[in-house]
Amino acid sequence: QVQLVESGGGLVQAGGSLRLSCAASGRMFNIFLMDWYRQAPGKERELVAQLTPSGGTNYPDSVKGRFTISGDQAKNTMYLQMNRLKPEDTAVYYCHERRDDYWGQGTQVTVSS
Repeated sequence: QVQLVESGGGLVQAGGSLRLSCAASGRMFNIFLMDWYRQAPGKERELVAQLTPSGGTNYPDSVKGRFTISGDQAKNTMYLQMNRLKPEDTAVYYCHERRDDYWGQGTQVTVSS
């Protein structure tokens, strides 16, 4: 079984924080080829954080300075620390390994006003 499983979503008030986890299993995933995406109802799925082979990160302006992507290769796990959450961050968040285009099932994040 090769899979990515997200966890850590939930309901949080605006200004609060959540830490999402993406646990990979079945094989070792390349942490430096992994991303977090989100999709809100009626909207396209969008990239919110990306790890690069150089160890760098990429974020869109909408989350830059608030979200931090990280990974633990030894644990085969990726994380997304989300701080100062806004209602517009409400979405289903997905982890993704772009090497083989693997997706997790998603975890719901809801930010109340």
